[in-house]
Amino acid sequence: MSQKLIIYMPALNEEKTILKVINAIPRKIVGFDVIEILVVNDGSTDQTAIEAKKGGATVLNHNKNKGVGAAFQTAINYALQTKTDAIVSIDADGQFDVNQISQMLTPIINNEADFCIGVRFSNGKPENMPKIKFWGNKKVNQIVSFVGKTKILDASCGFRAYSNDALLSLNLHGSFTYTHETILDLLDKGFKLSQIPVDVKYFEDRVSRIANNLFLYGFKTSSIIFKSLKDYKPLQFFLSIAAFILLLALFFGGWALTHWIIYATITPYKSFGVIGLSLLGMSAIVTIFAFMADMLGRIRKNQEKILYLLKKTHFENH
Repeated sequence: MSQKLIIYMPALNEEKTILKVINAIPRKIVGFDVIEILVVNDGSTDQTAIEAKKGGATVLNHNKNKGVGAAFQTAINYALQTKTDAIVSIDADGQFDVNQISQMLTPIINNEADFCIGVRFSNGKPENMPKIKFWGNKKVNQIVSFVGKTKILDASCGFRAYSNDALLSLNLHGSFTYTHETILDLLDKGFKLSQIPVDVKYFEDRVSRIANNLFLYGFKTSSIIFKSLKDYKPLQFFLSIAAFILLLALFFGGWALTHWIIYATITPYKSFGVIGLSLLGMSAIVTIFAFMADMLGRIRKNQEKILYLLKKTHFENH
């Protein structure tokens, strides 16, 4: 039975580089009989789609820019519909070395991993990478590692590989980016991860399409991680909030209580007592929410398993 590989590139106004990248991609990779290059043209206003077709790529067009998260979801749907065994995502700007695609696939072929992510920082900060961006990536790595309980070396790298099973199991919600959410989603479901050192080039005159505004990028990615923490670790998430509120309640209530013990009155700190009691009640309510969310989280996991089986049956039969 032939094995199919899709090499996928999201593209937004990449007419200057995309054909060169496509032509450089190896047409023979060990372990695969069929290799298809897929470009998701995410609302480009230049000749990106035409240039990609010149290189023999399959092009799927978005009528407007929807973000790399939405582009990746389009690629997943296409890969599953065409019975693809593995998919590699790589940037269309020539930032990564296409000859390392086979290295990214080796752990999947050998059943050592279900998905692989590239690591740009194995030798420290890459040349021409802005220091603030390097620092920001390190902080994101720490957050994703904490949430996923796995040491993640480069949570934001777009050079990745996924097995068919991993693709079937992914259920993503963010359209802005997908890099952090996929890691957390797959780790939560017990999939094995491999992290592969990759070479990367940063061009001095190029502005990142995703992280061109570091504050906006930080806000949007943090919101995705925040939502993932809420979904994947609901008990810990809500109990942490309840504990914080309880500490505030103890501070205000304790202040009023101490004053009453010493002076037999809570005046002039009546408001502190009221605030403390209110916060204590709020903490109790959030604690109840925590256990309810934990119960719903278990239901979600069962639904995810059912959805996986439904998708597997659907795509195998069509």
